[in-house]
Amino acid sequence: LVELVESGGGSVQAGGSLRLSCVVSGSTRCRDDMRWYRQAPGKEREFVSLIDFSGRIDYAGSVKGRFTTSRDTAKNTVYLQMNSLKPEDTAMYSCKSNRCGIWGRGTQVTVSS
Repeated sequence: LVELVESGGGSVQAGGSLRLSCVVSGSTRCRDDMRWYRQAPGKEREFVSLIDFSGRIDYAGSVKGRFTTSRDTAKNTVYLQMNSLKPEDTAMYSCKSNRCGIWGRGTQVTVSS
C-alpha cells in the first residue's frame, strides 16, 4: 500500500514561515516525481511546486521566491519550505505522487494578517 502523509501545517502570522513535509511510504518509485498543490475555501485546487525524477524544480508564479521545494531520498520525504507567508497562502496543502497518481490527505495552513 502506497501512502503519502503530509505534516507541518499550522497557523502563523503574515511574514512567518512553515515547513511542510510529505512522507512517501510503500514505494520508492512513487517518490521520484512529486507535486505540491493547495486549495483555498471556495477556490479550485492550484499547483504550487514540483520536483521531478531529474531534480528539476518549478514553482507557481505566486510563490516563486518565497517557497522552496526539496527532498530527502533517504527519508522518502519531500519538503515545502514556505517563507514570507501571506494571508492569501491560506489553504489546504496536499502532495501528490505524479508518477503513481496518489494524493495525500493534506495539511492546513492558515496565515493571519
